[in-house]
Amino acid sequence: MYLEEVPALLSKKYLKILSSQKILIVGPSWLGDMVIAQKLFKVLKDRYPKSKLHIASPAWIMPLVSRMPEVDKSIALPFSHGQFSLLKRYQLGKILKSEGYGQAIILTNSFKSALIPFFANIPKRTGFLGEMRFGLINDRIKKETSFYRTVDQFLAFAPKNKNIKTSSSTYLISKPDQARKLLKGRLRSSDKVLGIAPGAEYGEAKRWPIEYFANVAIEAIEKGWKVISLGSQNDDGLGKSLDQLTNNKIINLIGKTKLEEVIDVVSICNSFLSNDSGLMHVAASLGIKQVAIFGSSDPKKTPPLSRHAKSVYLGLSCSPCFARTCPLQHMNCLKNIKPEMIIKKII
Repeated sequence: MYLEEVPALLSKKYLKILSSQKILIVGPSWLGDMVIAQKLFKVLKDRYPKSKLHIASPAWIMPLVSRMPEVDKSIALPFSHGQFSLLKRYQLGKILKSEGYGQAIILTNSFKSALIPFFANIPKRTGFLGEMRFGLINDRIKKETSFYRTVDQFLAFAPKNKNIKTSSSTYLISKPDQARKLLKGRLRSSDKVLGIAPGAEYGEAKRWPIEYFANVAIEAIEKGWKVISLGSQNDDGLGKSLDQLTNNKIINLIGKTKLEEVIDVVSICNSFLSNDSGLMHVAASLGIKQVAIFGSSDPKKTPPLSRHAKSVYLGLSCSPCFARTCPLQHMNCLKNIKPEMIIKKII
């Protein structure tokens, strides 16, 4: 699907070594970006099945990484988002040195993210140039203008080999039985389920009005669907608003489930509605029919990577602004996407 665009970046001699070595991948900190990064993991594992992929990521995102069949080991990074922690990075690097990695791939662009592979003395440390990393990255990749999509940026780290056919499909491991056990008494096996995720961690300029989500939910309920709302504890206020607007007729799981449970619940949904968010990408990786609403962000940059997904985006003259809050204070990029437009596509 995207492999034709992936440049050949490694020598034939090194490709042979890569086929059986351990690779440390320093992954992104955003949920959605980590789901997108699975495309790279898939390519590497398909082409080099004997290689071992170890993914270093924030501890909170590890339940997602553990559901990726391509990953052999996940390593929790003991830092909060944005924390430098030079000593901790040095200590972790020295611990990881014993793993004997042949290569590190650093998917993020910060200086601090390249420190652990350097301290681990990994011989080949691959990454984009950025934040004065010349001494830390010794296999430097120039970020081409054609790498606008996040998935293309990640796939730039995959070597091209015309002799090996690679499937572009990636799927998270889900446990539908666990979801039905969690929802026992509230959901029948015959129910059609609409999942909705009204949050977006980045900011309100990516959030469709909560009243609009409620309108879609009410319409679905009137047509006999069960509606489940999902999100993190940071979305708790949105969940309470949905309860009020729908007279408590939806199954509100916002802030009440672990990340792995959310994955399982999404997997039993017949349709899924969300903003451009991490859960949008989770639904895409599970192959769920979905509608994704874009406001301040660009569906050309971070689209849901699924043939079952439809993106709704108005493309106003002020879009995409990539702002957390609307610079013009009108939010027309989202407010002008009316519920009836979405209802036709989702239920």
